Amino acid sequence: MAQQDRDVTRLPSAVEYCALYEDGRRMPGRLDLDALAERRDEQAGRFAWIGLYEPTADQIQQVADVFDLHPLAVEDAVHAHQRPKLERYGDTLFLVLKTIVYIDHDKVTATSKIVDIGEIMVFTGPGFAITVRHGSAPPLDRVRRQLQTDPQQLGYGPAAVMHAVADLVVDRYLEVADAFDGDIDTLESEVFSPDLPVDPARIYQLKRELLAFRRAVMPLAPALQHLSEQSIPHVPGQVPAYFRDVADHHQRVAEQIITFEELVSGILGASIAQINVQQNADMRRISAWAALVAFPTLIVGIYGMNFDHMPELRATYGYPAVLAVIALICTVIYRALRHNRWL
Repeated sequence: MAQQDRDVTRLPSAVEYCALYEDGRRMPGRLDLDALAERRDEQAGRFAWIGLYEPTADQIQQVADVFDLHPLAVEDAVHAHQRPKLERYGDTLFLVLKTIVYIDHDKVTATSKIVDIGEIMVFTGPGFAITVRHGSAPPLDRVRRQLQTDPQQLGYGPAAVMHAVADLVVDRYLEVADAFDGDIDTLESEVFSPDLPVDPARIYQLKRELLAFRRAVMPLAPALQHLSEQSIPHVPGQVPAYFRDVADHHQRVAEQIITFEELVSGILGASIAQINVQQNADMRRISAWAALVAFPTLIVGIYGMNFDHMPELRATYGYPAVLAVIALICTVIYRALRHNRWL
């Protein structure tokens, strides 16, 4: 955490970033929460931006008391594990975003963890933007740097912060979708290769991780749709156009996920079908060898009966004749099975 972003007077330890902006530019100096609340002025183009990481209930309550955040939103921000959503509490907007981190791996196994899910919550209201990160949610340093190089964009106020965070999260979705595409291609190639069958547990694990990805992405669509189409207080009229771009990217990811699910289901079905085909082929071979053994067993069984009056028992060439008949019949059966591709 950069020292210039920390306040030494009244900032909870969970605060990662705290600054005041005016006309799209960061104002110098360090301010405590009370000073930020007093100096923010939406009409004058000033707003405060505070970033927190996994705050406790007491820590976030200090911020909530200063900026008059709704208790229900504060509770959600503390406990996390919320569905992606957009809530409106008076003049305050509360956006919940699920973040996805792709975990690198050599290949998908039956126990592979492919994605790690975190959360980012964004509060925006008259003259303030508050971001709260949980879990593996990426730091927002890059977002701040990008915005600070574009005063015009940052001049839209807290809505610009909400858009930039949403844009970062959805862009990460696109990266994760591309990585999933590679995993699916690899498994598909293995399933249809002439080597040993792929363990269905590997495909099922990929399907589970893809489902986790879906649960993080899909519920965000209504929130982005609302932000891109509706007239919302404290959101300048130019900002919905930016959210439409984010919504378009989100729609692309959603369509990819649907396609991935269909592909993985098809791969799983093909893998199970291949296993069944292999099992049928094995059973056919076993049956073929059993047929080959059955005839000699029958002949030997007949001549194994120790009756005194069996006419063939005293034949001079009986033994070699029986062996020749057994060899001939087995040869005929073997060639017939080979001709029908049972062996």
